[in-house]
Amino acid sequence: MQELIRFLVGGVVVSGFAALSECLRPESFAGLFGAAPSIALATLGLTVMHSGHMFAAIEARSMIFGAAAFVLYAQLCSRVLMRRRLSALVTTMLLLPVWFGASFGLLYLFLSLRRGA
Repeated sequence: MQELIRFLVGGVVVSGFAALSECLRPESFAGLFGAAPSIALATLGLTVMHSGHMFAAIEARSMIFGAAAFVLYAQLCSRVLMRRRLSALVTTMLLLPVWFGASFGLLYLFLSLRRGA
């Protein structure tokens, strides 16, 4: 039953963001409202219903760290692609450890600062 609810809520939220993106210009900016934000919101909503606010807050914090690390990863990929003659596939695969390292590094920093406070 939970899978059906997840499917329906996810579909409604994705459709809502798709409708919003159709209204925005330029088209490249509209792509920001694609699947990732809508899936994240649907997942958080279902987590609140199923596991409570505290667990959803931990998930949201992890999503924030992952998103911040992704910004660094995307910026680095963009710079490497502009300066080097590597394919996009090679560049993104080689730089994936940057994304993972930055996200786990942010989590470690957060937890260590929290323990020290």
